[in-house]
Amino acid sequence: MSEIRMYGEIRTDYDCETTGLPAERWGEAVFKVGDEDIALEVSVEENVIVSIMAGDDAMWKGTLEGLKKMLKGEIKAG
Repeated sequence: MSEIRMYGEIRTDYDCETTGLPAERWGEAVFKVGDEDIALEVSVEENVIVSIMAGDDAMWKGTLEGLKKMLKGEIKAG
């Protein structure tokens, strides 16, 4: 059996909760809003890599450290 390197959780305001979803290398949460998909993917293969996708043409991908810096306004998304 493979090594579990991270766990995922999803919660909604309908008191629905799924916890303890094991992953060895990556996990993805996808939310459908009308005909649009909003997705968050986390990869733990080497470094922690985060991808955020909104629809087909808007995407950001980088390290966890880069995401933190972007959210703090220390770097610009590019």
